[in-house]
Amino acid sequence: MKLTLGISPCPNDTFIFDALVNKKIDTEGLSFELAINDVEKLNILALRHTLDITKLSYYAYAHVTYQYVLLDAGSALGKNCGPLLISKPENERRDIANLIIAIPGKYTTANFLLSLAFPLVANKVEMLFSEIENAIVHNKADAGVIIHENRFTYQGKGLVKIMDLGAYWETQTGLPIPLGGIAIKRNIPAEIARKVNRMVRKSVEYALAHPAASREFVRCYAQEMDESVRNQHIQLYVNNYSVDLGEIGKKAITTLFAWTRKSKLIDDIHESIFLIP
Repeated sequence: MKLTLGISPCPNDTFIFDALVNKKIDTEGLSFELAINDVEKLNILALRHTLDITKLSYYAYAHVTYQYVLLDAGSALGKNCGPLLISKPENERRDIANLIIAIPGKYTTANFLLSLAFPLVANKVEMLFSEIENAIVHNKADAGVIIHENRFTYQGKGLVKIMDLGAYWETQTGLPIPLGGIAIKRNIPAEIARKVNRMVRKSVEYALAHPAASREFVRCYAQEMDESVRNQHIQLYVNNYSVDLGEIGKKAITTLFAWTRKSKLIDDIHESIFLIP
């Protein structure tokens, strides 16, 4: 059986899925047609119900819970790893509500957190996450919400942090921030879904046990990124929650969904969002 699989080119995803995609583990009779896209593109594809299995932002998943169910393995979730709101130094103390803010996509968890922390912000411009730093540098935006490896590079471009939106979430909830997860279509038989979850978990465990094995696959999709930044990225976003969400991880996700409803950003969410073991 062949299934379509969407992941991002970010080092945490390629690190996690290398063993599965490149058959370094037993795929138990399944094969995968890989689609690699920016996370917001994956979010849009999920809204269109295009891919069988996909990485997507947790905020995007809140919009498609009736079409997809969440796997326990493969998530990006943790503490001290959330999005950052940044700007040039001269804009640091300006009224946030009056700034033009670049965001990495409407359906990203980053945009949700920005709306949560600054509900009056209205001037947003969507762009590819990797373009946000330069957009601020060249005055195409007053500020921006950065994700992924950009948290390691923005200071080198003379930019400053206005707020750590992940830390804001952690202060409000005491929970890790759910950034992105892996979801599978609900119309795929439960037995196959559980098999996929098992293989993703094995792929994560293989990557953690053999960190050098995925180096070329990771480098291939992050060619312009310094190796030290790639390694920092993986160390930050791949952790125990990537192996299994556990009760704390699931509580963080359900809390985020409760906040989307409280904020009236989502009308309805499926009563069962996690894959039944």
